[in-house]
Amino acid sequence: MRGMRTLAAVGLGLCACADPCAAQRVDELWTANCASCHGARGAGGAGVGTLLEGPAVGRSERETFDAIGGGKRAGGDHDFSATLNDEQLWGVTVHLRELQAQARREREGSPAPDDAGVYRAQRHAFRVETVLGEGLRTPWSVDFLPDGRKLVTNRPGTLQVETEGGRLLEVRGTPRVRSRGQGGLMDVAPHPSFAENGWIYLAFSDKLEANDRSPGMTKIVRGRISRGEWTDEQTVFEADHDDYLPSDIHFGCRLVFQESDGAGPGSATHYLYFPIGERGFAEHAQDLTRPNGKVHRLWDTGGVPADNPFVERARADAGVYESIWSYGHRNPQGLAMEAEGVLWDTEHGPRGGDEVNVVERGRNYGWPLVSFGINYDGDPLTTPFPDVSAPGEEIAMPSAIWLPSVGACGLDVVRGGVEGEAFPGWRGDLIAGGLSGANVDRFRFEADASSPGERRLVEREELLHGMGRVRDVVCGPDGSIYVVLNDPDRVVRLVPAE
Repeated sequence: MRGMRTLAAVGLGLCACADPCAAQRVDELWTANCASCHGARGAGGAGVGTLLEGPAVGRSERETFDAIGGGKRAGGDHDFSATLNDEQLWGVTVHLRELQAQARREREGSPAPDDAGVYRAQRHAFRVETVLGEGLRTPWSVDFLPDGRKLVTNRPGTLQVETEGGRLLEVRGTPRVRSRGQGGLMDVAPHPSFAENGWIYLAFSDKLEANDRSPGMTKIVRGRISRGEWTDEQTVFEADHDDYLPSDIHFGCRLVFQESDGAGPGSATHYLYFPIGERGFAEHAQDLTRPNGKVHRLWDTGGVPADNPFVERARADAGVYESIWSYGHRNPQGLAMEAEGVLWDTEHGPRGGDEVNVVERGRNYGWPLVSFGINYDGDPLTTPFPDVSAPGEEIAMPSAIWLPSVGACGLDVVRGGVEGEAFPGWRGDLIAGGLSGANVDRFRFEADASSPGERRLVEREELLHGMGRVRDVVCGPDGSIYVVLNDPDRVVRLVPAE
């Protein structure tokens, strides 16, 4: 890049190119500005050290961005205002992170079992067992009835329940779904009081008409299973039909319950949280009159809690969705709640910048004003820093990111189950999956004393990689960690190695 700064000073060397750079794609920006000194893949050259390990890897995203910006951002001798704008500078940062990740995978490989089939992770050793395989068709989620039997959704539209003999039985009469692209039958969750009320909740992509080209939107219903039939269906959430959209992407959706401190209206006892992706319409994520690009909160009966953050605004603007809990989300496909009531999500960035967020009441999570990613075609997009991309906006920043993206999907908190605790050394940690990344990662966060309410990442490790596209991650009643995989379609679980 233009303007050399010493590796000792910032952990990143920046070299000059002779002519202003007109290239737009980040690989072209790298070639024009960086490759002559740092090499096509960042391995170094022309007397400049590698950027693929050491201080360059350990720098934060902001430190790396400022260092690449040289004088423009860090007060040095060189000004980039005539060559690279902030979006291009961030694009080069993303490209460098991609190069570093490729080099790290080549250098360190993937987690692998030893000769005895045991994976040796921090704090625990574990084995991987296949639990379900036959009869699955792009399984999307797994959950458990109080007696330990499994419920499984398959994206084309089938709900399966495990029999006492261990077979999967297809439930008849479940809602029709819009099975196109990323949509179909998504999450399933029994009510926390299922033993008393028998309610099971489903999230799916709904379509307005019978044809598959019909516009669609994420919908939530609940019903019961009686003698293999879906019965007593009630709608919990359905968007205004004028807000249904024709795209086939970014539907969300996970279902998370939270017990209410007091009695709810009617028979309501719990809050229900669920996210809807922005459906490929990025600007909708900032629009409170649209349901997409939001995390929603309702009573388990479908009513709107009076303390939801935008109830008062909805009274002045009838188009505002009272169910909105937070906004500015791209495509959350992981949602989980700690015992203390902290709600977490994982969501897709574009090319780079998948996020782990603490989801808080009424907050704006920034999409598309800020992003840790770039466009899929390699063009710069924006920057992830509100003071650069969206000055004056109050943007909630993620607690952790994946860069490059992993297609974040599936999230749970490690805890003990009714049958015991399999991984006490991971208690309270987040376990998150990735589709394109084919990964299962563990995160540990602690309260940040310097920033009240914020969480600081203190441990992170990849537990699995390359077994398939990870669609769901669930801590089961036995404390084991269940992982729903696509390509190949199966459900596996992580169990302690004795």
